[in-house]
Amino acid sequence: MSLASFYQQDRPAISFELFPPKTEAGERALEDHVGQLMQFEPSYITCTYGAGGSTREKTLEIVTRVRQQFHIPVASHLTCVGSTVDQLRDYLGRARDAGIDFIVALRGDPPADQPTFQVTEGGLEHANELVSLVHSEFSGFDIAVAGYPEVHQEAASAELDLENLKRKVDAGADVVITQLFYNNDDFYRFRDGFDAAGIHVPLVPGILPVTSLAQIQRIASLCKATLPEDLVSRLGEKEDADWQFEAGVQYAQEQVNDLLAKGVPGLHFYVLNRSRATIRVLGACL
Repeated sequence: MSLASFYQQDRPAISFELFPPKTEAGERALEDHVGQLMQFEPSYITCTYGAGGSTREKTLEIVTRVRQQFHIPVASHLTCVGSTVDQLRDYLGRARDAGIDFIVALRGDPPADQPTFQVTEGGLEHANELVSLVHSEFSGFDIAVAGYPEVHQEAASAELDLENLKRKVDAGADVVITQLFYNNDDFYRFRDGFDAAGIHVPLVPGILPVTSLAQIQRIASLCKATLPEDLVSRLGEKEDADWQFEAGVQYAQEQVNDLLAKGVPGLHFYVLNRSRATIRVLGACL
């Protein structure tokens, strides 16, 4: 099936995002978590990698193993960071040979020691250029790209951000998956702008259930997501870890139920290599 066709079914499509574990124990745990998540019949599973291209080879290994073990379509993330065009072509060729189904094409975040994105000599500067490379030279891959309900940190305005997104779709992207967000109104405003801009591919909300006050504060510092006062106050009512987990799961359930009621074609969960919170949310909402 094509990537876009998953979002044209009678039921919302579910997908999950993993990251490469750093240890053998982490790999075993990840296998167990993926096995538990399979009860929700996901359409596909994606795997990211570290800033600056670190763990890229591990990403290819993980998605290949998930595809073989669970017989499910998989997507590898790929960014412009730290790679020449020839290196990107090499990775795409190996991904194709490994049977990878889709590519999540991103410009990528700079490494921790670089305050801003720097173009690699002989590389690419923008995500739409990477989409164009994949689409023109590796047409067997369908492509997902990122969208930003609260506007990309480097975009001068919401309008320019949508123009950048349209360039990615016009270059050949099949699906847009959003950055995480916690206020659904931000997503609905983004969806209205998306439609008004004439972007005609599935728009999929990205969801990360937060299960502790420390976690949500860390997330906010990294990706600048707005934290609703209601969510922060719920998590902060008690220092008890179990209380905060339950409060976070309840908020995510409310968020997901509202999105489903308003007609989203699917949901993409950033599971952080764990399954418990996502299982609780999906078990209550599907």
